[in-house]
Amino acid sequence: MIKLFENISKRIKLSKELRTELTKRTTIKTFKKGDIIHYANEVCQHSYFIEKGILRLYFIKEEKEISEFFCSLGEWINSPRSFMQQKIDHYSIDVIEDCEVVILAVKDLIYLFDNFPEMEKYARMDMGNSFGLLMERITSIRFTTAKEKYDHFCKTYKSIYYRIPLKMVASYLGITPETLSRIRKHI
Repeated sequence: MIKLFENISKRIKLSKELRTELTKRTTIKTFKKGDIIHYANEVCQHSYFIEKGILRLYFIKEEKEISEFFCSLGEWINSPRSFMQQKIDHYSIDVIEDCEVVILAVKDLIYLFDNFPEMEKYARMDMGNSFGLLMERITSIRFTTAKEKYDHFCKTYKSIYYRIPLKMVASYLGITPETLSRIRKHI
């Protein structure tokens, strides 16, 4: 949980009490490449902080997997709408690379928010960062060429893009694997 504590400490003062409560209310688990840790059409009950590895949020449309985003070391992942509203949605989360995660249940997050205002501040700051990245992605999708989309992807995921299968990258970019191959060939 060292990475989690470091991540939180970058945004707020992590008190001994909050550290103790986080330790009590989280679990650490490992998953293997190919595991699905959250299925579509189920309510997302947990958020996962990545200590090691890569996870992906995706959905299936017309029998094709569409990658929505990727998360790695030091990042949280869940199915946001399902997690926050406790409603079913169409996203799944799978393991791209063997990983170790810290798992926080929604009920425990609510407890932390209610009892540690600094945790709520941390969550707001983290979500603000995620929202900014999402807005960049939307702009990239709407207003750029396939090559510019790929460049943005490489910049956004600079520490992991080369570890993500090209088929998943192409689905994230909204282009065919063949188009992605042509783009990469010219770089």
